Amino acid sequence: QVQLVESGGGLVQPGGSLRLSCAASGFTFSGYGMSWVRQPPGKPRDTVASTGLTEKITWYKDSVKGRFTISRDNAKNTVYLQMNRLKAEDTAVYYCMTHIDGLEYWGQGTQVTVSS
Repeated sequence: QVQLVESGGGLVQPGGSLRLSCAASGFTFSGYGMSWVRQPPGKPRDTVASTGLTEKITWYKDSVKGRFTISRDNAKNTVYLQMNRLKAEDTAVYYCMTHIDGLEYWGQGTQVTVSS
């Protein structure tokens, strides 16, 4: 079955960096786009970055452009989110997500807290 497992979250000071990873299994990873979606406390989920089958096609939410980078390693079935110059407003649970045959699949999420 499809599994997405995020890791790499934690507590970081404003201006710091984190790298999130999402290990995928149960499907042909190289054949599907992947997204990172976050849910701040008390707010709905919001997509922050997406990649196509390769990193040649990417999309970013305006508020993270220039700070976040999505990448993927199809040999490792893993998608990454490098987050630099983190701000308090980046605090959220971060999920990776993919669409397969009209269905959405989500990981369990990883908490990112940006605070001094």
